Amino acid sequence: MRVSCSPVCVLLICVPAWAADWPGWRGPARNGISPETGLNWAWTENGPRVLWKGAVGTGFSCVSVSGSRAYTLGNRDNTDTVFCLDAETGRELWKHSYPCPLEPKAYEGGPMATPQVEDGRVYTVSKFGHCFCLDAESGEVVWSAKFEPPPRTDADYHVWWGYAGSLLVADDRLILPVGTAGLAVDKLTGKILWDNGPGYSGYSSPVRLEIDRQPCFAFVSGHEVVAAQIADGHVRWKIPWRTTWDQNASDVIVSDGRLFVSSGHGVGCALFDLSTGLPAEVWRSKNMRTYLSNCVLWKSLLFGFDDKQLRCLDWRTGEVRWSSPKIGLGSLILADERLIVLQEDGTLRIVEATGNAYRSVAEVKILAGRCWSAPALADGRLFVRNAAGDLICLDVRR
Repeated sequence: MRVSCSPVCVLLICVPAWAADWPGWRGPARNGISPETGLNWAWTENGPRVLWKGAVGTGFSCVSVSGSRAYTLGNRDNTDTVFCLDAETGRELWKHSYPCPLEPKAYEGGPMATPQVEDGRVYTVSKFGHCFCLDAESGEVVWSAKFEPPPRTDADYHVWWGYAGSLLVADDRLILPVGTAGLAVDKLTGKILWDNGPGYSGYSSPVRLEIDRQPCFAFVSGHEVVAAQIADGHVRWKIPWRTTWDQNASDVIVSDGRLFVSSGHGVGCALFDLSTGLPAEVWRSKNMRTYLSNCVLWKSLLFGFDDKQLRCLDWRTGEVRWSSPKIGLGSLILADERLIVLQEDGTLRIVEATGNAYRSVAEVKILAGRCWSAPALADGRLFVRNAAGDLICLDVRR
């Protein structure tokens, strides 16, 4: 039997891919990367269209987005507030407040961790250890707990700023980056499951990885990079990592059996091979000295702020591929093969995410004041804020 086939003309149409949530710290995969594509980078001189503006109080918490709702934290009159806003209009849907000192030491103060949304619940932690599980729909308290902050003395800069790391939801538990090796609580009840004890906390957030097929997490404490098992907190290894004032604020990046760590204050960065079970240094340099922000890994390229320059490194070798002019401190995420950069001075910048050369394709001054919080992107809406609590939602859909 002969089968005849008629020619068929197939028209391929590239359509934007939106509708991705940004449910917590550094987005859906906790790596600063959004899967959204087809976004609008061809701005007028006024930048992208402003959907709405709001005021959420002093602080550095980023925005989390789940479905049609956006969540963040701020402080007014020594009171922290968790805000739930309509992501499209900015209308306040609910808020939850509790007493908490502003604590402005060397900067504006206020909460620093970002809410995490999962399975209809919102998890938050304050700089003084107030931890809440809230119903995402109503804002009602499901449970709350108070974890003692690290010791604080004027001589110990590493404990000046309290908790800054955002908690990690890992299966049935929450991992909090406190002490030297973390603490886990039951996400349904807040009951402590294990506690590795007090120590010099850093300011980074935990990242998941596997060691010998065991689910683990890693973060940078005040003195070292530490990896521990999610199930029981057993510490698998530590890498000494000291900075001036023990100010380790950047998360590690884990990819293809390797771990990258970076800090400011002249320390620099390093890549470690994890394939043998224990970290083995691959390279170390001062080509990336992240101070308060995080790097993004994309197609074997590391993008981040080396002090006040945006820089691209080769993941495998640590070699510099390009550097921007000095633009100040800033933070960045990646979407649609572009870096979305929010500079400390409130300039929003779009940069091509390639290793060929630094190329800024759009920029606009969008905020005043200090901007240390990373942008968030969900369903073609870009959320940016400053330390004073001015929050702007921008439309970057085509």
